[in-house]
Amino acid sequence: MSKRNLNRRQRWRIEKIQAERVARSQKRQAELDADVASELGDAQPGLVTAHYGRKVEISGTDGVRQRCHFRANLEQLVVGDQVLWQPAKGPGDGVVTAIVPRTSVLKRPDNYGKLKPVAANVDLMLIVFAPAPTPSSQLLDRYLVAAELSGIRPALVLNKADLITDDNRAALTALCDIYRKLDYPVIEASATDTGTAHAAGLATLSAALDGHTSVFVGQSGVGKSSLVNALLPDADIATNVLSDVSGLGQHTTTTAQLLHLPAGGDLIDSPGIREFGLWHIGEEELLSGYVDLAPLAGHCRFRNCSHRHEPGCALIEAAESGAISQERLDNFFRIADTLDEDARQRYE
Repeated sequence: MSKRNLNRRQRWRIEKIQAERVARSQKRQAELDADVASELGDAQPGLVTAHYGRKVEISGTDGVRQRCHFRANLEQLVVGDQVLWQPAKGPGDGVVTAIVPRTSVLKRPDNYGKLKPVAANVDLMLIVFAPAPTPSSQLLDRYLVAAELSGIRPALVLNKADLITDDNRAALTALCDIYRKLDYPVIEASATDTGTAHAAGLATLSAALDGHTSVFVGQSGVGKSSLVNALLPDADIATNVLSDVSGLGQHTTTTAQLLHLPAGGDLIDSPGIREFGLWHIGEEELLSGYVDLAPLAGHCRFRNCSHRHEPGCALIEAAESGAISQERLDNFFRIADTLDEDARQRYE
């Protein structure tokens, strides 16, 4: 069918009809917005305290919490976001109208490999590990790199301290010493044993959280939810035990939420993840997340040093002299190789 040739008057009439349709649609939308606005209160600051699919829970300046819709033109809201919102005057939902610029955002890949935010305005990341499942310095390094690259201050929490025995004490001490030497705080605590020594660990952890918006991260089974319950008994977060078959935990937290701690500070409890996916960064950015390795990288003999075999490599020489941890350097190489493998799989 050949394209119809329209004269000037016909084109003008079509454009006029289309403009009238747009105007009628805009008028109907304005009327709907006016009806909705009449049922809403004045705009005020608020905090996203929970996320439920297409709705969020907002805590207002008066402490009252209300579920809200959010404008379609807003970027994805996450727990910890500071927003402007209008509460409902009666039964019903409020509306989030704007989002305040974030100071930090914690992201992780979704099932499709696309980065998505999971928490905002976090300033303290508690990396939880335990005697069981057996801790891995490589996994801890992944979390630390993610924290450093996100601009979030990290600290490590050795949970289940009551499970430290003569058999595992030396290995755990050596692991903790790697990070203590880098001035990363390491707090020993137990969420289940409230004996005198371990109660002191919980008190230390509670004090560290005061004044911060924090998030617990770590592989399943290390007791993140148990720690939340110990710090805030009324939270009633679901917990689990390690699988007798695999020795690994099963994910239990299903809805991200922000909890106000009685001793001060806010804690974001979000769905557990086994490890951060770092495939979205390159090797150079990965290196910048290693606070002990990055300052040395510019002192190699060769500008394009791969830090693996070249003579005069500052990183290799520092590891050989004991100035930096050989284990941390080995972890960097292993994680970097993983980035390369992930990249090949994505682009093949």
